[in-house]
Amino acid sequence: MGDDTWRRAGWAGAAVGVLAAGAAAGVAIERLAIGRSVREKARLALDAEGPYGTLRGTPGRAFADDGTELLYEVDEVDEVDEPAGAGAGDPTVVFCHGYCLNEDSWHFQRAALRGRVRAVYWDQRSHGRSGRGVSQAGPDGEPVSIDRLGRDLKAVLDAAAPEGPLVLVGHSMGGMTIMALADRYPELVRERVAGVAFVGTSAGRLDEVSYGLPAAGVKAVRRVLPGVLRTLGTRVELVERGRRAATDLFAGLVKKYSFATKDVDPAVARFAERMIESTPIDVVAEFYPAFAEHEKTAALAAFRNLPVLALVGDQDLVTPPAHTEAIARALPGAELVIVPDAGHLVMLERPEAVTGRLADLLVRAGEALRPEGAGRDNG
Repeated sequence: MGDDTWRRAGWAGAAVGVLAAGAAAGVAIERLAIGRSVREKARLALDAEGPYGTLRGTPGRAFADDGTELLYEVDEVDEVDEPAGAGAGDPTVVFCHGYCLNEDSWHFQRAALRGRVRAVYWDQRSHGRSGRGVSQAGPDGEPVSIDRLGRDLKAVLDAAAPEGPLVLVGHSMGGMTIMALADRYPELVRERVAGVAFVGTSAGRLDEVSYGLPAAGVKAVRRVLPGVLRTLGTRVELVERGRRAATDLFAGLVKKYSFATKDVDPAVARFAERMIESTPIDVVAEFYPAFAEHEKTAALAAFRNLPVLALVGDQDLVTPPAHTEAIARALPGAELVIVPDAGHLVMLERPEAVTGRLADLLVRAGEALRPEGAGRDNG
């Protein structure tokens, strides 16, 4: 294979890889003047020394209705730190990650809440440690849908938190998964959900997102991208080699579409890059069409009169603030938070802001569970 072919494969692989953060478009790479060996040594050092993604809990497994193995971990409450009055009636907090990420994307929130609440962190199908989607296997496999992800979440809840109140937290695709759960199982929301947090997500109309591109560029990407992804999804080895060959372009694209500030901790940026680059190109291709079809505005009604947090970074190019504002309008009483100087991975870029608002949500959910808060109607 000639150099030109590999060069094209490298750029294509890197550009498609950034779909994990929402787009495939030109970005100026500031570090091109730095020697490749220096950059590689820096990445290896960050991989070796960075503590991110190292928190682990008690492992468990659930099985989706098509047989896909879904892995989760549970962090229990530390008995020595358990406050008076806490117990079985307290909610389990379930964290749902986004597209091309995994449960470790909640690292900072997990570190802050560890031992203080019962929490479940799980990997969506074909992501992280979970198995590849059984129903997507083979040439005749069915497309991934957000509805299927909602059913996957139900399987995880049945296995990891079959009883008691729940607080659901979802980022990006994870928030959409929660909406799909409510659409399919509204009675579960009525009976068990005590609060919900939508972080950098959308209830629909994602086909209108510009990703910060000019109109002509958006139209071109939308026209050719589905076909390009389908093709590249069948050339996994070629694309993955190309994506690795264009590491610097890939890192720049990830940073642009994940973070808003240039001073983000390099170890955090590399952590995000590692999560995203670990997603195989055929998984990227399988999931991408589901977002254009996603429309769950009506399903939000299941969360009315519940404590709701709707939070987004003010410079999110993937699920822009207008989408979170739309969620808040559909849920009067929801707390709308637009975090300044933050992009799509707001929980990594501004962890204190996200964790603090989640803590407030848990307080509100706990208050709603007290006897004087019982009897709510979220129909």
